[in-house]
Amino acid sequence: MRKKFVQMSLMDTFECVEEQLENKKPELFRLLDEHLDWDEIIPDTFYAAFYRRLGRNRKYDLDSFVKALVLQRIFHYVDDIQLLNTLRFSYEMRDYCGFDKVPDAAKLTRFKQNFCSHIRDVFERLVDLTEPICRNMDEALSDLLTFDTTGIESYVTENNPKFLRSKEQQAKSLAKIDPTYDSSLGGNALMPTVAESNPAVKQQYINGHFCYAQKAVVVANGLGIVRHLELLDEAFKNAHPEVQIDKQTKKPEIDKEVGDSTALKPVMLDFKKEHPTFQYGIFAADSAFDSFANYIFLLLHRLNIAIYHAEFFVLDEA
Repeated sequence: MRKKFVQMSLMDTFECVEEQLENKKPELFRLLDEHLDWDEIIPDTFYAAFYRRLGRNRKYDLDSFVKALVLQRIFHYVDDIQLLNTLRFSYEMRDYCGFDKVPDAAKLTRFKQNFCSHIRDVFERLVDLTEPICRNMDEALSDLLTFDTTGIESYVTENNPKFLRSKEQQAKSLAKIDPTYDSSLGGNALMPTVAESNPAVKQQYINGHFCYAQKAVVVANGLGIVRHLELLDEAFKNAHPEVQIDKQTKKPEIDKEVGDSTALKPVMLDFKKEHPTFQYGIFAADSAFDSFANYIFLLLHRLNIAIYHAEFFVLDEA
């Protein structure tokens, strides 16, 4: 009698992983060890840079740091201290990472700061490795590429509601001295344009509200799996001097649209440079990208266009 095979759906896979996360975490570590080849994921250039100064006598291995950071993403630990505390109290997790002793928070921070560009290389390697997997899961959704800007809100004083209330109180005090002074507008004017602790964190109009964030672009496929991530920071501007990102006007929401549209071309060119063999049939974005120049650019790069207005339009090359 022939054995009957059952086709697993994406939801079945998700529910299986969710069960492992909640109830069988040691089993999850076994599955990660079984299916992930870290020598394939971590580029040789990363190994060379990590061991260049101290050689192989480092107290902590490169694989251990990378595994810990991957687990931090899997378990949604926002702060490093959450990750380190779990490592201290979980032998299975510590054993999986290969830590005989858990590093302190400063060492983990220095690792991320000193090897930031190499950590990005690991991400790009993962994109290459997962692209054929995505195609096997769902060819149609994997052929769809979405592009959107967002803001990564930072833990700075300016994002604390108490800071905003203090500026409002300051504006009300000025209004008592000068009756013509508009305290509602004055409170906004008193807010700094950048965070004091990090000039890269700027006042932005992101996702319908004002906050202090680092503006970023996320490129994902139809499955929701990220294919490219770009911070629109000073390094990006220096690499693309032709792009004007931060036009200052009285309406930050207009700045957002201008920034989105002008960022599309350089971000997509960087993405194509990192993954020259990738091709997609449909490009989806919101109406901020609705410009003739963007249409031509995308068509020249063999991408159809789906720009969202009140409804969904698809412009084919024909």
